[in-house]
Amino acid sequence: MPVLAREIEAAGIPTVTVSMMPELSTKYRASRVLGVEFPFGHSFGVVGDSEMQTQVLLAALEVLTSASEPETRVDLNIEWPGDRRQAYKDWQPSEPSPIVKHNIDAIRKARQDAADAETDGT
Repeated sequence: MPVLAREIEAAGIPTVTVSMMPELSTKYRASRVLGVEFPFGHSFGVVGDSEMQTQVLLAALEVLTSASEPETRVDLNIEWPGDRRQAYKDWQPSEPSPIVKHNIDAIRKARQDAADAETDGT
């Protein structure tokens, strides 16, 4: 949400973005960024792990209070305690949203078209 953070910053309210993709957040000029190496859907850590979530929150507040200006990035050095792929799968709904389903179908079709073209020699 770098765009929203910039708008809030423009109104004079400092912000910090907790991001699982800090490179992208930095590229799009997010305000203050706290980078975490966690699976999507888990920006503050493991569900039910209040100690980990508190660490992330305190780190975000530290970035917010110590960074003197926007476009500051700090990476948090906490390892995800389990299998990231499994955490990502667990986070996904059992049925994909319409846009995700559309994109999956489009990717599958493009792959099949490429395979067919290769087989046909075209």
